[in-house]
Order: sequence, then structure tokens, then C-alpha cells
Amino acid sequence: MRATDFEFRHRFWLFGLLFGASFWAYAIDHQNAGEALARLLTRDTDFHTAAGQRVLHGVFWAGALLVGLAALLRTWATAYLDSDRVHDANLRTESVVADGPYRYVRNPLYFANLLIAVGVGLAASRLGMALLVVGHVVYLSRLIGQEEAELLASQGETYRAYLAAVPRLWPALRPRLPASGRAPRWGQAFVGEIFFWLIFLGMALFAATLKAWLLPVVTAVGMAFYIGMFAVLKRRRAH
Repeated sequence: MRATDFEFRHRFWLFGLLFGASFWAYAIDHQNAGEALARLLTRDTDFHTAAGQRVLHGVFWAGALLVGLAALLRTWATAYLDSDRVHDANLRTESVVADGPYRYVRNPLYFANLLIAVGVGLAASRLGMALLVVGHVVYLSRLIGQEEAELLASQGETYRAYLAAVPRLWPALRPRLPASGRAPRWGQAFVGEIFFWLIFLGMALFAATLKAWLLPVVTAVGMAFYIGMFAVLKRRRAH
């Protein structure tokens, strides 16, 4: 199952469309996923009481922590892969990075995206969360399928050995390969992944206040920053 070139080139916008559709699902299902989870955990809790509010805060803080972990993982991965390669619209197959998180899982960036889908999904409706998580699993599988095929064609047995050693999407508890000695570049990694740190900030503010409007506002700021960063990277590549 492989993504098309169109799917890969426009993956940021297609992920955004998936998030938009998941929150649009409130038009069909009005029940918030985080609140539904809190009811399953506590039974008969009145969320208008102080105790009920604490349960809700706890559920959404768990979602925020998932998003924070994902932002940290993406930053760690980008520190070894480089931001311009991560955000390049074209599939890059000139080399294989096997250091940092890539010693534990072949696709740490995509694993992080799945964590974000689960964490942010708690702010969507039940239907929206299901759409977001299942949609991510399907779309990520297609992207990974395309990347693996192209890297196998480009790198041959070197990449085949990497496929055999390191898990595809679920991280191993121990590194499967020795460190290569590649030096991480943290500054450019944080700048390149700031969009995801802003999503974490939005989820954290939502978890702290339960004010739903904070998440889309902070996400919109992050998207504006990402669009500007992408334009700068594109202009830099052109020169």
C-alpha cells in the first residue's frame, strides 16, 4: 500500500484536512471524546462539580502530555535528519539516517504524528477521534510504503539490513543499532518543529482551562509560522 506522489508532496495539508474533518464531525456526534473517556473511567461523575472538573482536567492533561512527548520525539528525530529534509515536499532518498531515535524505530516522525492524533483527538468528538486515529493509521501506512519502496530502490541492501534490524512504527525498548556518531543539530530542529510545540501549548492551555477556543487559535498561529518557514526553505533551496 503506497501513497501517490501527490499524497507525499501535500502531506502537511492532507494531515490538516484530516484534523479539520475530525473536528467537523461534531456536527454529527456532539459528545466530546475526552468527556466520554472520563465517564468510562469514573462512572456517573457530575462534571459540574470540583471532583468532576478534576477528572476532566486529568484526561485532557494526559492528551497534552502525549502531544508534548510527540513534539519532543519529532524534535529529536529532526535533530538527526535536518529540518529542510523533514519538510521537503519531495521524497529524499540520498541517504539513510540510523542514529538518535532512528536506532529504535524507522519512522519516529510518523509515530509522533500518531501520538498527536490520539492526544488532540481527545478534544474532538468520539466520531472525530475515531476518524483522526484510523485516518492517521491508514495514511501513515501509505506514506511509509512509498518511502520504503523508494529507499530500497535507492539504497539496496544497506536499507534492507536496516529494515530487518529496526521496527517500522512501534519503537523498540532498546536501540537495535549502534550509534553512528552523527551529531544532532538541536537549534534548527526546534525551529523546524515549533508548529508541533505550539499544538502542545494549545492542548496544555485547553487542559488547564477547559476553554475549547484556545486550541484552534494557537494551532492557527502555529500553521501561520509553518507556512512562513516553508516559504523560506523553498526560497533557500531555489538559491
